[in-house]
Parts: sequence; C-alpha cells; structure tokens
Amino acid sequence: MPPDPEVFALAQQVGERLRQRGQWLAVAESCTGGLLGVALTDVPGSSAYFLGGIISYADRVKVELLAVPESTLRQHGAVSEQAAAAMAEGVRQLLHADVGISITGVAGPDAEESKPAGLTFIGITAPTLPSPRGGGEVTTSTHRFQWNGDRWDNRRRSVIAALELLVRALEL
Repeated sequence: MPPDPEVFALAQQVGERLRQRGQWLAVAESCTGGLLGVALTDVPGSSAYFLGGIISYADRVKVELLAVPESTLRQHGAVSEQAAAAMAEGVRQLLHADVGISITGVAGPDAEESKPAGLTFIGITAPTLPSPRGGGEVTTSTHRFQWNGDRWDNRRRSVIAALELLVRALEL
C-alpha cells in the first residue's frame, strides 16, 4: 500500500530534523499498533535516525519492556498522560535513543472502562539541547487528544499528531 501523502511529508520532516540534530528516535505504540513505525520507515534512509520501536498493546509489555510502573497503570490506566510519559522514557532508555515518543489510547469503537473511544495520549521525551548526548537535560511532555472518527481514522490522526509534535519538538 502506498504511503499517505500527508503522513509521508511529516515523516520526512521528522527525519530531516533528526539528521540535522544527529539524533536517534525510538517509538512505543499501543493503540496505533505500529503505524507510527510504518510511517517513519516509509521514508527512504530512515535507518540513519530511526532505531525501532515496541508495540506494547498489552499492559504486561508496558511494564516488562518499557518499565512503566505497575502503580501508574493501576492508578491512572494505560490510557493516561502518566502512562504515555513513562512509555516514551522507557523506549528511549531501552533502545538507547536520544528521543522517545509514545502513543496510547482507545482507538474504538468500544470505550475502555471510563475512557471514551478516540481518547489518545502522546508522550515525547527529548534532550533540550540540539546536540546528541551533550549532557543536556531531557524533558518529557504529554499531549491529550480526543478523536471522533472510526477506529482507522482515530489511529491515523494519532500518527499525524505524533509526527507534528515531533516536528515541533525537534525544531532547531
């Protein structure tokens, strides 16, 4: 299947910025099931800045691979800003990346517990300085979205939002 032109253009921008900064990216995905990784690897040459990712659909994977505290999942749930932040930092550390990004949400059509379909959180953890491993501080931000589409549209919009957030986070 050919790449979505809007998604492809954003993924190219992310790649250009990562190359300019000399940084590596890792992703942790839940509700998008790997679509962010697909978008990034659709860009030729993405192996110069994209390390890989973890599809952590099950909570056990979030805990065991991404080091999301079980207490975070119990208190806030897997679909929360706290889980998104922990997933982004966890994948960044696990894959020894400069930048980590995560997506967790309820793609739909069914709601999860008290969380509506379309609710999505994206976490980004990145150095504050453009130079890789330059001893700069690493910060984490989270972003909440509420999509109103069907399952496919919610997932697509989550990937677009993640790429847009990366473009902004990686501005020089």
